[in-house]
Amino acid sequence: MSLPLSPHGTAPLHGTAPLHHWLTDRLAVYLDRLPDTIDPTVPLAEYGMDSVGALSLCGDIEDAFGIAVDPSLAWDHPTVVALVAHLSSRGVVPAPGGAR
Repeated sequence: MSLPLSPHGTAPLHGTAPLHHWLTDRLAVYLDRLPDTIDPTVPLAEYGMDSVGALSLCGDIEDAFGIAVDPSLAWDHPTVVALVAHLSSRGVVPAPGGAR
């Protein structure tokens, strides 16, 4: 799996690999795909992300990191890169060994 990129897709975001991996693993469940097949720059809707998956992801984020997120999170930040950048800006960091 490649390193997460900046929101512009040009350079890796430093220190976000654990969040990128956690998020990609969660998305793989909702998208019924292997994590390595999720391109971090492709909109999640192109993989079939629906509102049920998006709301479930929000619940996972809230449970794992103790922050409230808007139900439109996956639509406002439609790629893994954008989600990682947004969550990182809010201070989200998975615990060693992964969240949950």
